[in-house]
Amino acid sequence: MMTVSLRQKEYLDLMGIDVWVARESSASNEMQEIEVNEFPASQTLNDLKSTVSTCTKCRLHSTRIQTVFGAGSHEADWMLIGDAPGSEEDKQGMPFVGREGELLTAMLASIGLDREKVFIANILKCRPPNNRDPSADEVLACDDYLNTQIKMIQPKMILALGRIAAQNLLKSDVPIGKMRGKVYQYGE
Repeated sequence: MMTVSLRQKEYLDLMGIDVWVARESSASNEMQEIEVNEFPASQTLNDLKSTVSTCTKCRLHSTRIQTVFGAGSHEADWMLIGDAPGSEEDKQGMPFVGREGELLTAMLASIGLDREKVFIANILKCRPPNNRDPSADEVLACDDYLNTQIKMIQPKMILALGRIAAQNLLKSDVPIGKMRGKVYQYGE
């Protein structure tokens, strides 16, 4: 079971996250279960990163500088998932760099978390042109990669960073405002 400091609890309360449910629990009628695809047992995160780096499943491969696989601890308790890389992420090959990255790093520090102790990824592994929202076919093309990352890391908590990430992770079109304050279970 993950322990949370009082400061982390206060921050999560401000975000409207006020319920903690252990993975083994089937409590809470607000909990939803999301299906996770299987992956080869012998595959490592580095193998997956290599596969992602040569991906051509969607049209975004033709406009990217490089893929943005994810970064952080492979044994992270927390996994943060955004929508798609931006221009700085595409240049550096790392998620949440630039202004958004500085803000995220500061927010993590304010609740006592070191950026290197979490794993940060995106729904998409390539930047959509002009930072537009991901299309359904692009999300589908990257879906197995993200599901495999989650399965390999086995975080205790997934934090969706924004509407696009939340709706895609939960396979829902419910507005993010209506999702707040509820706990969802992803996979097992």
